[in-house]
Amino acid sequence: MKRLVIKIGSSILASAEQGLNTRRLRTITKDISEIMDRGYEVVLVSSGAVAAGLKKLGLKSKPHDIKLKQAAAAIGQSSLMWAYEHNFAKFRKKAAQVLLTRDDIANRVRYINAKNTLFTLIGYGVIPLINENDPVAVDEIKFGDNDMLAALAAGLVEADMLIIMSDVDGLYTKNPIQKGAEIIRSIKKITADIEKLAGGKGSAVGTGGMYSKLLAAKQANDHGIPVVIMNGRKAGLLEKLVDGNKIGTYFEPNMQRMSSKKGWIAYGVRAKGAIYLDEGAVNALLTMGRSLLPSGIAKVEGNFEVGDYIRCLDRRGKKIAKGLTNYSSSELEKIKGRKTSEIEKALGYKYSDEVIHRNNLVIV
Repeated sequence: MKRLVIKIGSSILASAEQGLNTRRLRTITKDISEIMDRGYEVVLVSSGAVAAGLKKLGLKSKPHDIKLKQAAAAIGQSSLMWAYEHNFAKFRKKAAQVLLTRDDIANRVRYINAKNTLFTLIGYGVIPLINENDPVAVDEIKFGDNDMLAALAAGLVEADMLIIMSDVDGLYTKNPIQKGAEIIRSIKKITADIEKLAGGKGSAVGTGGMYSKLLAAKQANDHGIPVVIMNGRKAGLLEKLVDGNKIGTYFEPNMQRMSSKKGWIAYGVRAKGAIYLDEGAVNALLTMGRSLLPSGIAKVEGNFEVGDYIRCLDRRGKKIAKGLTNYSSSELEKIKGRKTSEIEKALGYKYSDEVIHRNNLVIV
């Protein structure tokens, strides 16, 4: 059994002029239904709610006002969901709406509840249709995009592949409208040079451009999940892809698959602060697989409490790891650079020898 997370962008499904592109949505649901009939499980992450609401509100372009975006999302979400349900029903498939916010991902209990709900729906042959809860999630509309949500969802459901449908065939050597641009069929690692190839912003109705898709691909690859960025406007490509044909741009995953918990620590929860480590501590984390001790901490940044997640940086500010701290920022100021035997003397008590235990830490 293969489990696919498919992300469909606003530029595929909608435009400011016509609302939802019902003809293309029917084609996409047909293609998805056909691969499901061959035994594949599918989780959808679909944009389009805001774009679908623009026409109903009489707007021709994406508004800058947050409240207006929320209103467009609220009125468009029902249209988007109905369109999916209506079209999937023609192919004897059922879909269920799952609305998430970043808080749902960041909270460990809600994250597990969402995971259980998604697995239950998949077990019953229902297609989970995930979207950000835009009408109430200000930060998600203002800063977020569904590419990153799709990468989080791929880790959440332990997907075998993340497929990002775009309005171009994949990643090109330069802007595809320029002469001589060639598609890159396979990428082993997303480097800084690769990221430079993805310039520009998203469409008039979407929030994500190619750069955000690369970041999502990088995140999914870190989970050990392969990613394909492909054209969502061309019919029949999904079936060709699962048949093994070279479609779009393929991003190879890391060899070692990251556990669901490690993936959640790395990408699901926001850091509340940071600590700077000396070279010995960096080496202990990166090459020796050790927990972090107070002796390796050179500097503390931000205000955080016990149980918060924090970033671990080297002296130059490069991110090394992320993990759950056993001590608050004020406590770490008192014990940084000290041996574990000195913790109790400095604080009057001791929670743990480790500032961050290896089980609660992920190298990033």
